[in-house]
Amino acid sequence: MKRIGSLFTLLILSVVLLVSCDEMDDSAFDDALLIGKWQSGTLFYTYEYDGSGATWDEGDDVHEDEAQRFTWTLVNAELTQIHIFESSESTVTKVYTLNTLTETNLQYEDVFGKQFSFTKVTTSP
Repeated sequence: MKRIGSLFTLLILSVVLLVSCDEMDDSAFDDALLIGKWQSGTLFYTYEYDGSGATWDEGDDVHEDEAQRFTWTLVNAELTQIHIFESSESTVTKVYTLNTLTETNLQYEDVFGKQFSFTKVTTSP
């Protein structure tokens, strides 16, 4: 009888763990949708397949050929960008939570609740 109770408890725990894993997948975004060039006003971001990217703001008279480079990862809804400052060989890490990622729309927010919204203007080959 003890053995049946132990097996039943193990079965219940397995079901709970499987349900928890499925719930985590609900917040996952397809990182392939992120690939391309995104625009918000005069601010641009590009995301490449190899996890590299670049950002520039034409409102500050900075163009794509002068863009700041970064690397990126997307895990579930967490977008991490590590910005690389070539002049000082230092980096700055920025972490965002994605709210929307479709073929044409990207919305995320930082840890302070500031929201960002972009429209895809091109896709990478």
